[in-house]
Amino acid sequence: MFKTVLFPIDQTRESRQAAEVVANVVKTYSSRLIILSVVEIPEEGEATNPEMTSAEAIAKLLEDAKNLFQSEGIDSETMERQGKPAFTICDVADEIESDLIIMGCRGIGLTEEGVTDSVSNRVINLAPCPVLVVP
Repeated sequence: MFKTVLFPIDQTRESRQAAEVVANVVKTYSSRLIILSVVEIPEEGEATNPEMTSAEAIAKLLEDAKNLFQSEGIDSETMERQGKPAFTICDVADEIESDLIIMGCRGIGLTEEGVTDSVSNRVINLAPCPVLVVP
């Protein structure tokens, strides 16, 4: 059912928590797992967080995630892309013909008025496949 699972990650606690669900789904369906890190290129005048954009930090994040899944007996592939996270996640999902995207949600886009422009909300609306958001 889910031949290819895309797991976009960042350095948040929510990404780490979603890894358990990813492992469960990948094992259940014997899926191919692609771990994706998107480096957001700041708009002109925007401040950058060097922790989130350094090549070393991204490489370590991807390696740590790969090792985590390897310890569970799951082979995975890693990818790094640059761009706007939601659009890049959806582009990669389309490119690799993903059957499912599993991602964590920080709840940042939730307000009293409802859902605003969170990455997970945008992915849900733009994705070429089902999206499982882990709170």
